[in-house]
Amino acid sequence: MELNFNTPTPIEKYSFKNFQFLLKRDDLISMDFSGNKARKIHWYLHNLPKDIDTIVSFGSVQSNAMYSLSVFAKKMGLKFRYYANHIPALLRKNPQGNLLNALNNGMKLVEGYENIKTSKNELLINEGIANKEAYYGIKFLAKELTEQLENKEYQVFLPSGTGTTALYLNRAFMELGAENFKVYTTPCVGSSSYLKEQFTALEENQKFHPSVIESKKKYHFGKLYLEFYQIWLELQKETKVEFDLLYDPKGWIVLLESRELFNNLIYIHQGGTLGNVTMLKRYAHFLKNREGKTF
Repeated sequence: MELNFNTPTPIEKYSFKNFQFLLKRDDLISMDFSGNKARKIHWYLHNLPKDIDTIVSFGSVQSNAMYSLSVFAKKMGLKFRYYANHIPALLRKNPQGNLLNALNNGMKLVEGYENIKTSKNELLINEGIANKEAYYGIKFLAKELTEQLENKEYQVFLPSGTGTTALYLNRAFMELGAENFKVYTTPCVGSSSYLKEQFTALEENQKFHPSVIESKKKYHFGKLYLEFYQIWLELQKETKVEFDLLYDPKGWIVLLESRELFNNLIYIHQGGTLGNVTMLKRYAHFLKNREGKTF
């Protein structure tokens, strides 16, 4: 089966706070999938076992991967069961955002990781599609970049959840002999040590691991920060491009703190903007309580 992936995705030139950079627009790869999730799921389009009738996965109740897997399962004629460790009462009563869209695609939602189980006709895909099979599609991303850009030194940056895309992108560049591309990332879920553990779980050979940069201030994943919302607004105002409100703000804070490392920056826009609907509602409530007014 083929899905409508708009590849190669374009590379555009932008400036933010006098920081010149190239933007790889993987957010434009598909209307149905959320940016890099299309890359991660590519392998399964051609190699899904014939006896599989159900996709099983787990993670956040508003995960972009959850939504993308619900689309994939629907298009492949498969059932999809998803486990969230906790389902807030408000979302249970009034689903919205990625959760609502995934449920509309036929997803069955189960609370509690302790309930995760699969049978022989079910395929388990890790949280965030952090499976070794993701390398197949991410290597295509690396090949696109090497074919689209001239042969000079580039620093490639993207914020990480599981770190799968950053890890496999760096490995792909090395295996393609494109050593003029060096990958940098920052952890958005947990610490740098946690992110490096995720790298090792997928790839023990540390020579393939990307460089990790941490922010000066410690941020907790999913928590709302005024500086996140402000930099997200500024990015959109200067570039006219919508970025993800959960991961990209920390990414850009780290970049601006370490801008001396990046003289030829390529920022990978991994999509994720589907989740902005619920994030903006959270920020509206956050700012109203903080300042006594809406935005």
